[in-house]
Amino acid sequence: MTGAAEWQGRVGRAWSDEWRRTDRSFAAMTPHLLRAIADCAGNQVLDLGCGAGEISLAVARGRPEARVTGIDISADLIAAASQRAAELGVGRVRFRHADAAEFADGAAPFDLLVSRHGVMFFADPPATFRHLAAIAAPGASLVFSCFRARAENRWVDVFDPLLPPQAPAVDPGPFAPGPFAFADPDHIRTCLAGWHDIRCEPVDFRYVAGSGDDPVDDALAFFQRIGPAAPRLAALTGGERALMLDQMAALLAAHCHDGVVAFAAAAWIVTAHRSD
Repeated sequence: MTGAAEWQGRVGRAWSDEWRRTDRSFAAMTPHLLRAIADCAGNQVLDLGCGAGEISLAVARGRPEARVTGIDISADLIAAASQRAAELGVGRVRFRHADAAEFADGAAPFDLLVSRHGVMFFADPPATFRHLAAIAAPGASLVFSCFRARAENRWVDVFDPLLPPQAPAVDPGPFAPGPFAFADPDHIRTCLAGWHDIRCEPVDFRYVAGSGDDPVDDALAFFQRIGPAAPRLAALTGGERALMLDQMAALLAAHCHDGVVAFAAAAWIVTAHRSD
């Protein structure tokens, strides 16, 4: 389970440091999301869980008249996104450190809400989506991506046979946050309070973990910071950690083809609308 506290701390710092690699891992999925966004009208855009800003910046490039606001609960990610926008000279995007469950804007209501894998970590999804519907314009569109079932995303448990087992989780309740919290379309529909015409389109993509001159070493560095193996690996020290890294590198090498370490991944592209 990955909740707000982790995104405001260790996880958010790791993602802000590794935004180039995390963007690359979603590179084959992101165009599907952007095409879905392009099909929706709207120039008052809110990017939920904007991370380091890739989707916010892409939407701004595609909509010259748009006002784009990206929000995230990680101050580190907001800092990375703001620096990225400044370096690119994109002035029509603003980034705010904020919780989607409470965010409000005194300007025009949002007529397009988007997110790339940022909505699965809400503490109370129905309440948050109800709030978002309340700050959205009549007829506003909602477009987001999220992972499908864990079993369809090979990258997430590829190291499980090597790493120490995790402690059994305490029953987290029906709305526990986490990467696979929105795997079930029926659960998505339950969570999207205040929204209707909900559609879930499956997208399969290649999750790229390593590339460059040494793709295996690149992937090993990535998984030491990003993903469920990272905290379990961090608990190991000395020779035990060194041996584990060697075993992980060997496993990654088996998934290296044509200079890229990649894994099967599966997502939903979800679209919905607010009532007029």
